[in-house]
Amino acid sequence: MHQAVSSHDGNLFIERTPLSAIASQFGTPCYVYSKSAISDNFLAYQNALAEKEHLICYAVKANSNIAVLQTLAKLGAGFDIVSVGELERVLRAGGDPAKVVFSGVAKTASDMRRALELGIHCFNVESEAELELLNDTAASCGLSAAVSLRVNPDVDAQTHPYISTGLKENKFGIDINLASQVYQRAAQMSHINVVGVDCHIGSQLVDIAPFVAALERLLVLVDQLAELDIPLQHIDIGGGLGVRYQDEQPPSPHHYMAAILPLLKGRSETLVLEPGRSITANAGVMLTQVQYLKSNGDKNFAIVDAAMNDMIRPALYQAWMDIQTVAANSAEAALYDVVGPVCETGDFLAKDRSLSICAGDYLCLMSAGAYGFVMSSNYNSRPRAPEIMVDGDQVHLVRRRETVEDLISGEHLLPSAEG
Repeated sequence: MHQAVSSHDGNLFIERTPLSAIASQFGTPCYVYSKSAISDNFLAYQNALAEKEHLICYAVKANSNIAVLQTLAKLGAGFDIVSVGELERVLRAGGDPAKVVFSGVAKTASDMRRALELGIHCFNVESEAELELLNDTAASCGLSAAVSLRVNPDVDAQTHPYISTGLKENKFGIDINLASQVYQRAAQMSHINVVGVDCHIGSQLVDIAPFVAALERLLVLVDQLAELDIPLQHIDIGGGLGVRYQDEQPPSPHHYMAAILPLLKGRSETLVLEPGRSITANAGVMLTQVQYLKSNGDKNFAIVDAAMNDMIRPALYQAWMDIQTVAANSAEAALYDVVGPVCETGDFLAKDRSLSICAGDYLCLMSAGAYGFVMSSNYNSRPRAPEIMVDGDQVHLVRRRETVEDLISGEHLLPSAEG
C-alpha cells in the first residue's frame, strides 16, 4: 500500500512538502495526511475488484475527518459506520447514504430512525434483539429496513485480542450455527428486507487464510438460505487487512482479492468490503517536538509534546510504531524511550529506539493515519491536535487545534451561594 512519507537527504517529506515546514507552521503535536496516499490505497481495492460487482465501504472509525471522507466520497466510496455521529460526518463530506452500511452492537431506536430516513444501504444486525427493535422502529416510520445479519464464523484472526472479533467469546455477531434460524425469523418480519450477510473477524490481519476460511463458512450459509427461499443480494466480508508498522508483510488488496474471488466465481451476489486501516494508516503521520532529553542511569528519555491522549495505540495495544527524526542532524545516536507529558507510566510512543536528536528537534511517528486522532482525548485537559491534509505542494488545515476555551465550553460553574 502507498506510503505517505519519503526521505530526501535525511529530510522527511509528505508528497512534495517537507514535514519540518508543516511542524513550523502548525505547531506540534499535529496529524498530517497525504491525499494521494489515501486515494491510491482506495483505488488499489477498486482496481482489484474491476471484474466483480462490488461496494467498498470505508470503515469511518479508522479516520473520520471529513476531508478524508470527502476524498473517498469523490472516488465513489461507500462507508461503514458504527454511530449516528459517523453517519452525519459522511453526509457533511458528501457521501451517499445509499452506499452506507450501519454496523455496531448497540444501535438505538433513534439511531435506526435517522438511518432509515436517509435510506442507507443496509443495517448489519448483530443480534435477535436488535432485529426486533429495528422491525418495530421501521414500522413506526412506515418504512422497510434492509438487513444483513452479521454472523460470527468462529475463525481466529490471529491478531491482538482487543481487535479480534470473529471468535465465539467475542461480543460481535450471531453464531453462524444459529444464523439460519435468525434469517428465517427475519424473513417473516413485516418491515425487514433481508438483503445480505456480513462478517468481520478482526483487524490488522497479515495472513489471507483466516479471510478465506471465514468466506468459505459464509458461502455454506448463503447456499443453505437459498434452499430456504431466502436469496441474498450481497456478501459482506468486512475489513481487517493489515498494514506494515514494523516488519509485517501483509498481502496487497490485489493478492487478497486473488484468493477471494475464485470462491465467488459464478455467483451473482455483490461483494461488499469494509476496509479502514489499510486505506489510511500509512497515509498519515503524527509530528511531535522533543522538549527535553533526560537520563536516569542507563535509561535515556526523549520527552516530547505528544502524549497518550494524542496517540493511544502504543499504551493500549502495545503497538510498535516507527519513529524518525524529521530533519537530518549531527547529534550522536543513542537509545531512547520516547515519552509524553501525561502523568502515567504508560504514556509512551516508543521504547528503546536509536535516535540522533537534540531538544527542539521534530520527530515523525509513522503509520498514524488510522486509529490516531479518532482515539485521542482531552486527558490531563490537553487540547486535541490539529489535522492537516497535504495535496502535492498544497497544505490544508482540515481541523484546527483545540483551545482551552474549547475544553471548557460545555461546562458550567455552580451558582453562587446566596446570603
